[in-house]
This record gives sequence, C-alpha cells and structure tokens, in this order.
Amino acid sequence: MADNELPGYTAKAAPAAAAAAGASRTEHKYSLEAKGRPWLFIFVKSRSQNAASPPFYLEGDTVAGRVELDLDKAETSKGISIGIQAGATAVGQEEQVFLDLSEGLWNDKSGKLAKGKHSWPFTFTLPSKVSPPDSKGITVAAPPSFSERASPAYIDYRLVATVKRGAFKVNQTLSANFAYLPLTQPEPPSPLRQLAYKEGTELLGPAGDPGGWKVLPPLKFKGKLFEAKEVEVECTLAIAIPLSYTIGSPIPLILTLKSEDDHALDTLANPKAIKLHLVRSVALGSDAMEERTDRRSNTFFIAGAGQAYFWASTEGAHEPGIRTMRGELDVKKTVKPSFLFPRFSVRYTLELLPFAITGFTSLGIEPGKSLLSEPVTITTKQVPGITPKCYAPPGYEKPEENDYNSSVGYLENGNQRFYHHGGMAN
Repeated sequence: MADNELPGYTAKAAPAAAAAAGASRTEHKYSLEAKGRPWLFIFVKSRSQNAASPPFYLEGDTVAGRVELDLDKAETSKGISIGIQAGATAVGQEEQVFLDLSEGLWNDKSGKLAKGKHSWPFTFTLPSKVSPPDSKGITVAAPPSFSERASPAYIDYRLVATVKRGAFKVNQTLSANFAYLPLTQPEPPSPLRQLAYKEGTELLGPAGDPGGWKVLPPLKFKGKLFEAKEVEVECTLAIAIPLSYTIGSPIPLILTLKSEDDHALDTLANPKAIKLHLVRSVALGSDAMEERTDRRSNTFFIAGAGQAYFWASTEGAHEPGIRTMRGELDVKKTVKPSFLFPRFSVRYTLELLPFAITGFTSLGIEPGKSLLSEPVTITTKQVPGITPKCYAPPGYEKPEENDYNSSVGYLENGNQRFYHHGGMAN
C-alpha cells in the first residue's frame, strides 16, 4: 500500500465512543478470481472517504463486514475463516506478526458447499494493545500503519479470508490491507494559552505565561558579516508546552536574538534566515525503543517533516540589541504520529540549523550540525474542547521550505553517517 494511498490523518480524530458510526461510512469490495471469474469476496465498511481508498480505522473501531462465495459448481472444503493480521517488516527480513485474530465462518462435517452464493458476516474489535513476538509477554500500544515508498520498514494491517482445502490441496486466501491509527493526545496547554485560543487573542510569551513555554538555554554563535567583520549573536528559542502536538495543528515558537551589532541582528531577524525543522527519526533493531543519543547509521533514518516560519514581533522592538521573532511550525496532516514499538520506533525533534542568508557566514559550526535539538511528540487527537489557531499576520506569505536532508547532507532515503542529538557548545 503506497504512502499516497493512505488517508490523511486529521486533527479531529473521533473518540472511541463514536467508533460505531464513524467506522461504517464506506463499503469496500475485494475479490479473488478463478479462470477469470470472481468467486471469493470480502466486503467491509470503514471510515475511508471513498471505496477506492484502503479501509481506514481508528483505535477502538469495529471492523465489520461479510465474506461471500459465488460457486459455479459444488465444492468441498475443510472450513472457511476470516482473520485480522498485522506485522512489522524491515527490508530484507521476515515479517514479525504482532496481531493475529481469527474467526471461523463455516465448518460443516459434510465438507460440502452447494453451488451458488453463500454469505457469512464477521465482526472484530481492534485491540489497543498487542504483544509482539520479542516483547517477552509485555503488551505495548498497537502501532499505526506505516507504508512509504523506499521506506526501510513497514507496518501492515490486513484482513485475510481463507478457504481451507483438503489434503494435498492449496488453501485459497484473499487479503485486503487497511490503515490503522491509534488515538493519542497531548496534555492540555496552559490555561492562558487555552484562553487565548478561545477568545482569539494573541498568545502571551514566556514573561506573561511562564507556565506555557519551555525556554531552551541560550546559545551563542559567531559569523562573518558581509565578509567584513566578525560578530557574535546569542539565540534563545521558546517552544509552547507541553512538547506534544497534534497532527494538523501548529507548534507556537518564539525566537529571540541578542547582539551588540545591530546590523547583524537586522540581517538574521529575517524569516528566510531561520532554518528550524521538524525532523523524524526511524529507529530499527533490538534497541529501537531505547532512548539513545547515537545510533548505527544502517538502523537509523532521518527525514525532514516540516519547517517553521517566522515573522517580526513587537516584543522587545524598542530594546537595543534585541530582536524577537514569533513563529509556528505546521504539523502537516501527512505526518505520521510518534510511536515506540519493538524493533521499529518513530520519534521527532525540533532542529535549529545554522542561520543561512546572504551577507552572513557562520563560523566554527560543523556542517550538518544543529545549533540545538529538542525532542517533541506528535499525536493523533486534539484535546477535547481546544482548537489551536494560527497566528501568522494577515496576508503573511510563508517562505519556501528548504529540504532538510539536503541541508544537512543526508541521502534522500536515509543517512550514512552517525547522527547525534544535542546543541552546539557555546
């Protein structure tokens, strides 16, 4: 199932209580042919917008449908069943199945099926927890579907109908892949940020709402201005907390620059100069769930998932030697959520790359090295009753995004170098 075939993950994922209604919107049909004639069918309903897309389910949804046979002559069978299977596969390795549900539909002692049509309904409830083969009996949250072109690993969910044949005959199976999304949500934002969202007022910064922001330690870096003089700049990034954001919503940001050189400040306080990216890391292997600062390059894959945009703020506008920029990073609806799973985990960080703009050259910074890095979590469900809003000024045109992989020298589908988190030393 290709990445562009998966449904868009929206910020308004329905709670499990609404599963029954939401999961039966569209009917999908799959068939198996023999001699050019369809005879085995799976019909299933899901949340997908149309029948051409794969079935789509949320955590707690009921998967309901029917299996049909249309026989042009009487047949013998040892039984008919329907099941749900899910497995994780790394390229070049065998699939590790972590979910295997099965329901018998027909098992007659005579073993004979009459000519004509036969139909059996089925119902499954998708579990929120699973026990992978190498988890030693420990249950973990069921991961989302994960399928992308040239991905180093995949997570597939599928329905499988099986018609069991007698001895020396091959069983007939029909599979239908579907997309699954767990329901995860962040903690509520600060009361003052909630009030701003509700009333449509500006967000207070760290001074007015200290409980609403994580202010990272200031970092200093040097550069050459127009190849003429060396300058030093101090940069402080504030990120709205909690550091957990729902797909389809913005991440509020504040960037403060300080320097004794006003010309350097005017050059760097430019939306085009600031390169702050949301970066996804895919960790594979036996240590995928462990929090580590370094990984082997053949089991750790980095890719950009979005770039922040900034605009000048009135905060500190009249203070000498200071420039403040407000910003946001839109978590796109195509972004996969964070998850930890044995041998396959997906994490995110915010990475501030060296400032890059005509007239300024960074000094003493390792190519591809982030100035700072902060882990964040991407969730699938918004906090009930809270709708984050964008604060970019009216008519604001977002700068064109830079490709993160190219910026730091990674290959398009993975890196071939060690990757280390952590900011640059002052």
